[in-house]
Amino acid sequence: MSIFVGGLWVLVVICALLFVYTRASIPSSSDVNFKQFQRTYLVIYLMAMAGDWMQGPHVYALYDSYGMTTHQIEILFVAGFGSSMVFGTVVGSFADKYGRRANCILYGILYSLACVTKHFGNFWILMIGRLLGGIATSILYSAFESWLIYEHNKRGFDQDSLGTVFSHAVLGNSVVAILAGFVAQYFADMFGFVAPFDVSLSILTVMCVVIVFTWTENYGDTSSNFYQSFSNSLHSIRTDPKILCLGIIQSLFEGSMYTFVLEWTPALTPHEPPAKEIPGAKALLEAHGDVTVEGHRGAIPHGLIFAGFMIAIMIGSSLFKIFLRVTSVESFMRPVLLVSAVSLLTPIFFPGNQLIIFSGFLVFEVCVGIFWPSLSTMRGKYVPEETRATIMNCFRIPLNMIVVVMLLQNLEMGVIFRCCAVFLVIATLCQQWLYSLSQALPKKPNLVAPPSRKEDTPALLTEEG
Repeated sequence: MSIFVGGLWVLVVICALLFVYTRASIPSSSDVNFKQFQRTYLVIYLMAMAGDWMQGPHVYALYDSYGMTTHQIEILFVAGFGSSMVFGTVVGSFADKYGRRANCILYGILYSLACVTKHFGNFWILMIGRLLGGIATSILYSAFESWLIYEHNKRGFDQDSLGTVFSHAVLGNSVVAILAGFVAQYFADMFGFVAPFDVSLSILTVMCVVIVFTWTENYGDTSSNFYQSFSNSLHSIRTDPKILCLGIIQSLFEGSMYTFVLEWTPALTPHEPPAKEIPGAKALLEAHGDVTVEGHRGAIPHGLIFAGFMIAIMIGSSLFKIFLRVTSVESFMRPVLLVSAVSLLTPIFFPGNQLIIFSGFLVFEVCVGIFWPSLSTMRGKYVPEETRATIMNCFRIPLNMIVVVMLLQNLEMGVIFRCCAVFLVIATLCQQWLYSLSQALPKKPNLVAPPSRKEDTPALLTEEG
């Protein structure tokens, strides 16, 4: 049994035990209205994430099957992050003025159009698809959360229940990612590399229809144009250090996370494929290329490792709920960020040691599972409702810039992981600053309710009428 197979089983056991423990020890809400609200949001959100996950595994393979060169593929990937940084910031910010529900529907439309472009082997058509996908990604990571927080506050649910929704979203997202990997592989094997994108299109279409019939609309500041909204967002970031801290933490952590996604394969790949030394593996090697000890295609079992990472994130989401019972999110995120920095140093201090590096990467993914609901919970506390989506998209500008710079520079793997560790140490210091600021605030039992403005009155009357 390889370390990857053994590690996967260990993770499954730990995840199951934590799930049972949290279900038994942490009481769930008995509010019927909250349960229905949570279910309504999670169904839509997980369909949105499923549409995204379905596309991930076979993007590179599809481009390669169309005869794209490595350089062309790199340009397409950079274009996606660049589009999210530039155009996505603008379009994603429209949610505050024109409606968060409308922006979520726009996400489904744009990503569906991106799926359609995958049927064409033309570089420029595929480029359009990457641009549309980049914009859709910015909406995915801002509009859905903005809609949830507004509705949660408007309906008077308590703050702890908001953290529960975010934790369940991370847990469900990990399950969806694993299932999407299997479904995408099945359809790719049966109908070709473009088939998973057609499945994604179908999921996104259903999602849009369900949003239309189950979600009400809500807004940020409807009286401001984009320039005013953007200016108000920058003013909030400049004048409120808590928002600035959150922006720096998000940009540095997620920038490191996306960079990690690009680098974990070479970090775990052994210099000499061990399959050549195994009896009977020579025939497999000649027939299928490099195989591992377990007979997987390639030097390492990418599918098993990805599944392990997703289960580690699920473990993190369970730990989030446990930590939240003990102390504040501002407090426990300090050691979490520091541990994440140390975990990414394993390829530097133990090069070639698969066991230690894989263990370090799993610890990092557990930190990711804690980070997502923690960041969302803190944003729910500190980011103003009027410009919530705009501020969240502003934070994505330096995030995408980090990833684009890393992609464009031909840096050695060791240098990249050192940069990521430094980013995470800086994020830890910012989290300490945020914790100090939070200690000076008066304690409030619930989140601040959405501001009441004359502009909101017609929308709220429409929603409730």
